[in-house]
Amino acid sequence: MTPQKTMTGRAWAEMILLATVWGASFLAIRVALDEVPPLTSVAHRTGWAMLALWAVVAVMRLPLPRDPRIWLGFLGMGLLNNVIPFGLMAWGQLYIETGLTSILNGATAIFGVIAAALFFADERITTRKAIGVTLGFLGVATAIGLDNFRSFDLQSLAQLAILAGTVSYALASVWARHFLGGLAPQVAAAGMLTGSTLIILPLAWIVDGPISLDLATPTLLAIGYYAFIATAGAYLLYYRVLALAGSGNLMLVTLLIPPVAIALGALVRSEALGPNAFVGFALLALGLAILDGRLWAWVRSTR
Repeated sequence: MTPQKTMTGRAWAEMILLATVWGASFLAIRVALDEVPPLTSVAHRTGWAMLALWAVVAVMRLPLPRDPRIWLGFLGMGLLNNVIPFGLMAWGQLYIETGLTSILNGATAIFGVIAAALFFADERITTRKAIGVTLGFLGVATAIGLDNFRSFDLQSLAQLAILAGTVSYALASVWARHFLGGLAPQVAAAGMLTGSTLIILPLAWIVDGPISLDLATPTLLAIGYYAFIATAGAYLLYYRVLALAGSGNLMLVTLLIPPVAIALGALVRSEALGPNAFVGFALLALGLAILDGRLWAWVRSTR
């Protein structure tokens, strides 16, 4: 197992900031959904974030890729990492709580391990990963609740839509490894958002109708937050944290996001989650901690 980077105070601070920014995005998206349909909310998110990131690329004078294969990769990445998961999760948030959405979103890391094992020979499922994945699935099932497995309704479908979004995120990581390796992260993020915007803009126009900016102030503020701060800004911050903390430590962000989303959902929208959601999050967090590797190494050393 690759050694983990030592976490400095600066790395912890930026990781907590990233988790807070992403955690608050669930609330911002839900606020916007009070006035704009799901696909339109995604179009706003990717379109404005795309413009912001291309401005960053221009200021940094980064070279643009010329290989058509790279631009095809941007389209695929935009579909898998933005259009599908953003759309499914936005629709799902119409019917379930903000905090529960953030908990189910944590399954991304679980499906990511499975997808990597299926597509890459160097990412096989070890005993540690199998235990972590099993606990993760148990946590997701607990968070959804046994009643929702017995009586399938719109809320159950919303939860499955969010889980389908996490599967798409996992497949996006496989796609990125195949098609987008070696690019500057700012260019990769801007290109991905360009691909997603090219797909979602006509789709949203056809399904939801013309996109308008004649919106209430809270809606505009929510769109501004999740487009410019929680998407464009968060992508830039993500790569800073990745450089400071390493990919292994970055998994900890997944554990920090739900408490932020749960607290904001309760404070702003008076949402209340049942005990099963918190038990499910605890099991999912334990599974992620085992996948992280340090807990597993500590248990083995104590034996």
